[in-house]
This record gives sequence, C-alpha cells and structure tokens, in this order.
Amino acid sequence: MGAMISRALAAAVAAGVAGGVHRVLRVRPHQRWQRTNYAGRAVDLYAGPATVLGAAAGAAVLPLPPRARAAAVLAVLAAGGCGAYDDLAGADDPRRGFRAHLTALRHGEVTSGAVKLFGIGAAGLVAGALLRNRPVDRILGGVVIAGAAHLVNLTDVRPGAATATVFALGIPGLVRGGLAAAPLGAVAAVAADERAERTMIGDAGSHALGAAVGVAIVSGNGRAALAAHAAGVVAAAAYGSRISGLAQALSGR
Repeated sequence: MGAMISRALAAAVAAGVAGGVHRVLRVRPHQRWQRTNYAGRAVDLYAGPATVLGAAAGAAVLPLPPRARAAAVLAVLAAGGCGAYDDLAGADDPRRGFRAHLTALRHGEVTSGAVKLFGIGAAGLVAGALLRNRPVDRILGGVVIAGAAHLVNLTDVRPGAATATVFALGIPGLVRGGLAAAPLGAVAAVAADERAERTMIGDAGSHALGAAVGVAIVSGNGRAALAAHAAGVVAAAAYGSRISGLAQALSGR
C-alpha cells in the first residue's frame, strides 16, 4: 500500500508541476517557442519544458535510494536540456538522423543534433552507472536510457504519437518500480492539449520523457531483460525512418 501511495504522489507532483509550468509559460508566449505543425496550425513548444520539469519533480519525491533519484533527475534534465537546445538552435536545420549529424561533425561542424546525440548518450551512461554496479550492466543501462529517449523522439511525428508511446512504455514499468510514475504523470498533464494540436512536447519533452522511461526500465529489470531492451532500442535507431512512419500511420493523421 505504501508503494502505491508513493507512486500516486509522484505522479500527482509530476502532473501538477508540468501542468502549472505549461499554464504559466502560455500566459506570455515567445516567438522562439512557436511552431507551425504538419497541418499548418500554430502551436507552442511549452509542453516540452513543462514535462521536463514535471518528470524531474516527480522522480525527486519518490522514496528511493539517493543514487536512483539522482539518476532519474539527471537523465531527465540532461535529455530535456539537450532536446530544448535542438528545438531552438536546430529549428531551421533540415538535417535529420545520426548519419547526417555525424557527417557534419567530420567536416568540423557541431550541429545541435550532434550536441543532443553525445549529450544524451553521456547522461545515459552516467545514469546507468548510478543505477547499476557491474560494468556490463552500467553500459547496458546507458544504452537503454539514451535509446529510449531517442525512441520516443522518433515517434514525435504527429500529435499524440509520442505521448502514446510514453504511456505504452511506462505503464508496464509501474508493476516493477515507482520511477515510471514520474513521466506518466508529467505526460498526462499535457496529453489532451498535445492531442488537440494546441502544443507540442518537441525534442525537449520527447527526449526527457523517453529517458525517464529508460531509467524506470533499467531500475526494474535484470541483465537479460536489459540486454533485450538494449537490442530493441538499437534496432529502433537503425530503422528510425520506419519507426517514424509506423507512428505516423498509427496516429491516423
């Protein structure tokens, strides 16, 4: 019963912070945070920073070992920060995918996508090291956390697709541990507005929420399951365009 109460509290805190931040940011909108979506409608990106702060706050109140809480908060804030940088600095950059950004890096250009790639990867490895003790498990954990962040971002191609992915990945994690409550609460606060095409979670929200789900997966599974999840997110990265296409088809838009 105590575990259920703590998870409900974490979800409530995450939802309250995300919803509150979103409402405050929308009072005085800034042009840099406005976008035109796939259907030509004007939307804002404020659901992104709102869910970043909400998921971090939800994780921070969970009654977990300090290293686990630190791993969750670090992964969420780092992934969200890198995503927000890409939302703003990379808004006009048409290049997409790891290959394009790595090619630019070989030619001496550090793109916002490259910052996101290496920043989230490094944060995932640090979070994995905080959560696990053995070197192999730490590496697998880092792959899962960074890979989950990338996977959710791959599905952010239509309204509601990425938020649905967070629910699909996070809800099973509630059975094994409380960390999934934080991203689920945060995304629940903005899901309706995002689905209604009033806002977008963008790179900031999708990467942060994905990283939070990844931390929950690492925290609640053994080595065999970690290896399976790591293989899954690596495969998703390799077939990123197909994942995005499937998310678009399933969204019905």
